[in-house]
Amino acid sequence: MTAPVRVLLADDQALVRAGFRMVIESQDDLTVVGEAGDGLAALEHTRRLNPDLVLMDVRMPVLDGIEATRRVLALPGAPKVLMLTTYDLDEHALAAIRAGASGFLLKDATPEELLAGIRTVHAGDSVIAPTTTRRLLDRLAPPLDPGAARSAATLTGREREVLAGMARGWSNAEIAERLVVAPGTVKTHVGNILAKLRVRDRVQAVVLAYEAGVVRPGER
Repeated sequence: MTAPVRVLLADDQALVRAGFRMVIESQDDLTVVGEAGDGLAALEHTRRLNPDLVLMDVRMPVLDGIEATRRVLALPGAPKVLMLTTYDLDEHALAAIRAGASGFLLKDATPEELLAGIRTVHAGDSVIAPTTTRRLLDRLAPPLDPGAARSAATLTGREREVLAGMARGWSNAEIAERLVVAPGTVKTHVGNILAKLRVRDRVQAVVLAYEAGVVRPGER
């Protein structure tokens, strides 16, 4: 039997942590191994408990979630990090993704969305919700970055189209439907894109797509 995914909760609100714990502990394949009320405690607990995934609030005392994420991901055998934010347009969320988080969820996400997000990130993919991450990137998209543009230039035309679809928040199935190709072909393209861009996951690829000007704010 596969061991459950070990989750560390990092949030400065005890009631919020209690709610997340209740939802997570209701699942046979997930377990909460610890809780932290600030970013520094999250870092210390990560070192001590070796969780598979940290559910990290963006705004916390002592050490905020952005810097905590950066430090957690610098640890040997680092866990995945899934960010939490109260506001859809939290100005810190993009910085958190750049710090290496594998995506983010709103705190008012449904239990089903939370559980799906944890499982998706643990499996090595990223959480990119069309109504959250895409809108955040649209509002906070950075100016064109020459380095990102050079990386994007290594992609084929089709790979660039797939990357643009990823940046718009489309799933592989949606990209396949719009480009009239097989879902398996899209999956192969996504793997090639991550390798060529030298990025960790789908979220990092989306950030680079905006930085490179593959898509711009407001485009759909």
